[in-house]
Amino acid sequence: MSESDKVLGIVSAYFTKGQNLNFAVPVAMLYTLNKSKSPKFDDKLKKLYDLFMQDMVLCPAGSFMMGSPENELGRFDNETQHKVTILKPFYIGKYEVTQSLYENLMGNNQSKFKGENNPIENVSWYEAKEFCKRLNTLFKDFTPKGYKFDLPTEAQWEYACRAGTTTSLNSGKNITSVFGGQNLNEVGWYGANSKNRTHPVGQKKPNAWGIYDMHGNVNEWCRDPCREYTSSAVTDQYYNKDSFYFIRGGCCRTIAALCRSANRNYRDPSIRNFDIGFRLALVPVDE
Repeated sequence: MSESDKVLGIVSAYFTKGQNLNFAVPVAMLYTLNKSKSPKFDDKLKKLYDLFMQDMVLCPAGSFMMGSPENELGRFDNETQHKVTILKPFYIGKYEVTQSLYENLMGNNQSKFKGENNPIENVSWYEAKEFCKRLNTLFKDFTPKGYKFDLPTEAQWEYACRAGTTTSLNSGKNITSVFGGQNLNEVGWYGANSKNRTHPVGQKKPNAWGIYDMHGNVNEWCRDPCREYTSSAVTDQYYNKDSFYFIRGGCCRTIAALCRSANRNYRDPSIRNFDIGFRLALVPVDE
C-alpha cells in the first residue's frame, strides 16, 4: 500500500466518525506527504479543508470603537478609544487552537495542562506563526484568493471579540469587580473559577458571532508588535517591526480586569508560558 493510500484511509476514517477537525485530524501526515496528482487525493484534501473551515467564523468588514471608555471598571491608560475600520472581511477560529490540532500538525505538544480539547499553550509567537505557515502549505490550493492563514491583528482580534458590543465583556455585560463575578463566569475561565488551569474549549457561552473563550483560558498571540494607541481614526493594518508582540484576552490565572475585551498585554515573541496560546485567522494578504 502506498503512503498516499495510507493517508487517504486515515482521513476517510475521520470523515466516517464525523469528528470535528479542530479536535482530531492527521494533518501532520498530509503536510509531510508529497501531494500526489491523484484527483482522489485532491478531493479528500478539499473535503478536509471544508471541514476545517466549519470551525472558522466569518467576520464582516466594518468599523468599531477600539479601546475602552475612561469610566470602564478595570481600565488601563493604554486603552485610548479610537475608531478602527476593518476594510475587508476575515475569518477567525471559533475556538482557540487545541492541543490535538496543534500536535497533529506540528508533531509535538509542550502544554503544561494536557488535554486534547484544551487550548495549546507554552507556544512562542514564532511557533504560532510556523503553525500558520504549515496550514498555508497544506491548503494552498483551496484558500480564497488574496487570503492566508495567520494570527489576527490586534484590531481584528478585538473586533471579533466584541462582535458589536461596547461593554467590557463580549456578552453585552460589564465586569462587576476587577477580581471577578458572575458576568465573567458566564463567558470565561479566569483566576476565580479555573483552579488556575486551562479547560477544554467551547464550554463557556460564545459571543454573538459564535466565538468562544475570548475571555480567559489562555492569552492569545496577535500578529502586531507593540504600539501605542492614539485618538485618531485608523484602518486596520499590520505594523511590521521588531518588538514585543501583543497578547489578548487574559487567561486562567488572571483577574477579571485583565480579561476585558479592551485589555492589552505583550510579551517577547520567543517566550513560552502555560498562559499563552493562540487563535487562528484567515486574513487578507498584506498589501
